[in-house]
Amino acid sequence: MEVESKEFLAFTLGSEEYGIDILKVQEIRGYESVTRIVNAPDFIKGVINLRGIIVPIVDMRIRFNLGTPTYDQFTVVIILNINSRITGIVVDSVSDVTTLNSQQIKSAPEMGSILSTDYLIGLGTLDDRMLILVDIDKLMTSSEMGLIDHITVAS
Repeated sequence: MEVESKEFLAFTLGSEEYGIDILKVQEIRGYESVTRIVNAPDFIKGVINLRGIIVPIVDMRIRFNLGTPTYDQFTVVIILNINSRITGIVVDSVSDVTTLNSQQIKSAPEMGSILSTDYLIGLGTLDDRMLILVDIDKLMTSSEMGLIDHITVAS
């Protein structure tokens, strides 16, 4: 029996390590200042011009209520391509690409209001590490993130 494995880009937010499907990642960039958008929710930092494409930037620390974000030399923007829509997410740092097989991915326990398990694939276990695996498609296309469509169109 063949065990299916997937690659995840591991990144940190505060003291936790998260993972997203590497196939959704277009590129990783250093954090740069963004153009603010009026009336956008707090977690949408603004937009950047990426080679002629206006890209909304979401701060995942604000989105997940992980305290006040600080921006330093380790802060990065992961540029995602989800359903042919380009979006950026700000994270504390990126650590590596990790391959997990289906036996290393456990279903996520209910986490209450902090992070809806609707947006989680599960927990990836690798030696002494645990990655919170985020379903980035579901998160970025969820109704509260739906504003991204309006911002992208309006820009």
